[in-house]
Amino acid sequence: MTDRMESAASPRFSASVAIVGAHVVPVVGDPIENGTVLVQDGVISAVGPSSEVSVPEGVRTVDAGGRWVLPGFVEAHGHVGIHEEANGPAGDDTNEMTTPNTAAVRAVDAINIDDEGFRDALSGGVTAVVVKPGSGNPIGGQTVAIKTWGGRVIDEQVIRESVSVKSALGENPKRVYGGKNQTPSTRLGVAMIIREAFVEAQNYRAQREEAERDGKPFARDLAKETLARVLDGELYWDQHTHRHDDIATAIRLADEFGYKLVVNHGTEAHKIADVLAERDIPVIFGPMFTSRSKVELRDRAIANLALLAAAGVRVAITTDHPVVPINFLVYQAALAVKDGLPRQTALEALTINPATFLGLEERIGALTPGRDGDVVVWSGDPLDVNSRAERVFIQGCEVYRWEDGAAHVVERAERFA
Repeated sequence: MTDRMESAASPRFSASVAIVGAHVVPVVGDPIENGTVLVQDGVISAVGPSSEVSVPEGVRTVDAGGRWVLPGFVEAHGHVGIHEEANGPAGDDTNEMTTPNTAAVRAVDAINIDDEGFRDALSGGVTAVVVKPGSGNPIGGQTVAIKTWGGRVIDEQVIRESVSVKSALGENPKRVYGGKNQTPSTRLGVAMIIREAFVEAQNYRAQREEAERDGKPFARDLAKETLARVLDGELYWDQHTHRHDDIATAIRLADEFGYKLVVNHGTEAHKIADVLAERDIPVIFGPMFTSRSKVELRDRAIANLALLAAAGVRVAITTDHPVVPINFLVYQAALAVKDGLPRQTALEALTINPATFLGLEERIGALTPGRDGDVVVWSGDPLDVNSRAERVFIQGCEVYRWEDGAAHVVERAERFA
């Protein structure tokens, strides 16, 4: 791979670049041999055969030499930055387990962009991640969609500050609060906490609207404000759930309150795949490289993902980083293909599907004009475990390169010097 017209200046937060001579896999369209992806001012402006895409004068050109070029992968359920690696309790801000309903907390307030997981993400071709609070609470808090590199502070990497609210059913909240001898200590209690919180949010919303109509002062409640946004469809409901009976409870609650449900993990989702398909409820599946460490996981199998997809369920894949290292996202997809998942579905599960499930598809998830210039050059087919991400561009800026047998990450000091 060679560069022509290399820029001597430090990369900016958004830049222009043309990647030419590539095997382009846009994901939402057919592959293009000898193709070009043109990014201008951080946004994709053209994708097509190199003979048909005109590269403006002065734009940096990267010759891919026939290598595979894909959109950056999207990790739809991770804890990178809030559950820091090799930092022990000091770096773990995943769960605020002091009360069962922490809808008001925001993942963006706890992210350390120096967490090593972000560098790992680049090496695995992951350019966007939805960072979520943990699963210790029935209602855990607000998630945030971010780029995996590029800012001086986390705010400069944000795609959307609030994407969804994380919620947990099943063993985790039972264990946390049962161990404290307080509610909820059963599945009954967990569902009750969620139901009561939404009823209170409905009442709060009605009272707020009445106060606004009458021009009266109104005391804000951050947790109820957040849940009102879920009720209004502004935020998705990310439901941590493994067992099929817990998934049924998730559906029951969503039907009762009318919010947009996304199943997270879905270990036994294949057992009610027809129900999920009928209702078009998506599943962010995984992590797959784990032991059966608790009862909920005894039916864990990579092949379950193929069963879900075969039933017509829209699927994405998660590492649940750091449960599984985030750079192993593509390896999970590769082994899912080995166990029956169609190749195209696997690529969609890494890109356009997670973006679509959480309302981010206008920015990320495919190589099409108008989306962000998050582009990865692979040495070969990324679903071949021998392939590696050789170059990673976020909004047109090259932030990672594999060269001379080593990874090179453009650090913030270089980017903003």
